[in-house]
Amino acid sequence: MLRLTAVGAVVMLTACANVTLSSWPDPGAKPATASVPASTSAAQPTAGAATAQAVPSSPALRSLPYNPAIEERFPDPAVRYETPGLSSQRQSFTTQAEVSDWLQALASKSQGSGNLLAVITIGTTQRGTPIQALVATHAASTQATALNNSDRPTVLLVGQQHGDEPASAEALLIIARELAPRGLLEPLLQKINVVIVPRANPDGAEAASRLTADGTDLVNDHLLLSTPEARALATLMRDYRPAAVVDLREYQAGGIFLQKYQAVQRYDALLQYANTANTHEFVTKASREWFTQALRSALTQAGLSNEWYYQTSEQMSDKSLSMDSVTPDTLINSSSLKNAAALMVASRGADLGSLHIQRRVHTLVTAATSALRTTAEKAKNLHQVEDFVARDIASQACRKQLVVEAQPMQEQRTINMLQAQSGAEQQVRVNWTSALQLNNSKTRARPCGYWLSASSSQAAERLRLLGVQVMQVAEAGQVLADSYQPVTSTGGSPVLTRGAIEAPVDSFYISLNQAKAHLASAALEPDTPYSYLSKGAILTSSDIARVVATPSVVFEEDAD
Repeated sequence: MLRLTAVGAVVMLTACANVTLSSWPDPGAKPATASVPASTSAAQPTAGAATAQAVPSSPALRSLPYNPAIEERFPDPAVRYETPGLSSQRQSFTTQAEVSDWLQALASKSQGSGNLLAVITIGTTQRGTPIQALVATHAASTQATALNNSDRPTVLLVGQQHGDEPASAEALLIIARELAPRGLLEPLLQKINVVIVPRANPDGAEAASRLTADGTDLVNDHLLLSTPEARALATLMRDYRPAAVVDLREYQAGGIFLQKYQAVQRYDALLQYANTANTHEFVTKASREWFTQALRSALTQAGLSNEWYYQTSEQMSDKSLSMDSVTPDTLINSSSLKNAAALMVASRGADLGSLHIQRRVHTLVTAATSALRTTAEKAKNLHQVEDFVARDIASQACRKQLVVEAQPMQEQRTINMLQAQSGAEQQVRVNWTSALQLNNSKTRARPCGYWLSASSSQAAERLRLLGVQVMQVAEAGQVLADSYQPVTSTGGSPVLTRGAIEAPVDSFYISLNQAKAHLASAALEPDTPYSYLSKGAILTSSDIARVVATPSVVFEEDAD
């Protein structure tokens, strides 16, 4: 009966995702929340699975001013989840070896069934650990070409970019199991393909560190691709071309909020859809209305409180809150420039050790399930949006304006927190930096493309990993272009000088007459903090130019 109830609840949640592309609500609207018992709408353990008991709480938590009344607000869900890291009396979360064994067992289980599951290694961490993904499909094979030709949209689910956010990996192991034969989510593979990366940062997970082994925050490395972890995800996305991307994370319940507000965080989940300069409006609308609204509805129906994602600075005098970055270097924002609907959802508890771990996993399983259901419901619509957006963006080369930088909006908002000493709920009115609407702070005429010197091969290779088409000059010639004067360390816009420049053999050309043109512009407009020139992937301003007329030189199109 439990499995039938769960399936019925998930089907009911799917109806909430039935919205049409023609109706776009206020992006800043806050949906109503409801206090209802925990739902079994998320994927449940398969029949006969052992019941997991709560893992002992983190000793570090006991030193916090964390009133027991707060813990009572976050009861375990009615369903219990079982993974190696959630087993009874377990003292640690699932290890990387156990993640691999879990995925391999599911792949073996699928042999002979109508659906296929396969484990692929997408890269290697800085310390030599394989980064693995599970591909689940009803296509002829699990190869990227088969999925791309299957006429089914692919969903990419990514967990544990921050190594100290374990609930995301545990939740994705549950999702993976429910996509296997006789799993509750297996029927969805008739309409969609799914690729799961349970742990994008294995080195960080092993060290319980937020960062990769070299100290990089992987969350902000999806444009420059300075780490092998980011390059692995970029290659996966280039090959499997997901139509939807969901980044599963966790956020701190206490942290600096205890010091600033003498309060801990109230919400089970914080969410944000992709929004960055030049994201096509249809992509933003699909992320917001089809995915995020349905996801928030699913969480609310499951009795899980939710709010837009927010964070605060380390400055004690600064009581303002801001949503996550609108720069194009995050996973969801770079994905939106690849024309995929994308959103991030973070469960409450990155600093709670194993406290509330069942509820945290339940939150992310509910969110991931909603995203899969929405993709299945909107499969045809997603294809239509993808086709239109690709043509529309490519057609804008050499004309209209290009947004170089955009800034989030400033407003005020009321946030609910829990008083640390009493556990009482309090409302806090704060200055709020919203990523839901952007102000275009810097624009200029859109070029036809970008020329890069032959010495910029590293930048060209990074762009190829991102799925951008890069061509090389086969016969030397001249192009009409705007060249940059060096950008000073004091900032400001570069000086552009127009004229004919030499394009030697083996130099590069990136045309904006392509679907991922805006991703190329994000990397190649020089005067932003995240550009390839600012980050050193392009050495000098003389190595790049904005081509302003369709070039007549001969290019050899790269095989990639």
